Amino acid sequence: MAEIQSSSGYQKQPDKIRSKKMSTRIDFTPMVDLGFLLITFFMLTTTLAKPQVMTLVMPEKESDDPPAIIDRKVLTLLLGANDKIYWYEGLTDARLDSTNFSAEGLRRVILEKMKDVESQYGLENYHAPKTKQLKKGSHLNVLIKPTAESRFQNLVDALDEMAVCQVRYYMILDIAQAEKEFIKNPDKGLNFRPEQHTEPL
Repeated sequence: MAEIQSSSGYQKQPDKIRSKKMSTRIDFTPMVDLGFLLITFFMLTTTLAKPQVMTLVMPEKESDDPPAIIDRKVLTLLLGANDKIYWYEGLTDARLDSTNFSAEGLRRVILEKMKDVESQYGLENYHAPKTKQLKKGSHLNVLIKPTAESRFQNLVDALDEMAVCQVRYYMILDIAQAEKEFIKNPDKGLNFRPEQHTEPL
């Protein structure tokens, strides 16, 4: 009969094998290539900013002699630096004032001058260019003269005010030397003949 041998006592179990923890590292080199590909794709497919161009429809010149303008119907705007507008009424013996492009600035100046002209000369009848309907408009003439220090946006804003205030007669001119001196020293006043106004641009 076989004997069964049994061992008595505690047997030590072998230690568990632990895996080594590796530091996490992500290679971003392919992402750099992908980034350049995306930038190239958007540059080729995106519409680049186009230069802003304003179309001015100028009337045809009927004669070499411009029509005579009554002194009291004229408002001159001198577009200066830092979005500032210098303005004076009439053509001679002017008094210089300044304002800005806000609704309480340039627009108020134009509307007050229109009321002044309307009180003296009334309104004129004219036919609307598109509808040919008979309408009434102001006799006001506005001369817009940008200086070298003004911005293109200043001229655009001034033309927008002409449309908002429904000014029918306005002209863009080069600023005269006497007006440049007038801006530098308004106390001396402005006294020059209407013929000294420069030709339109």
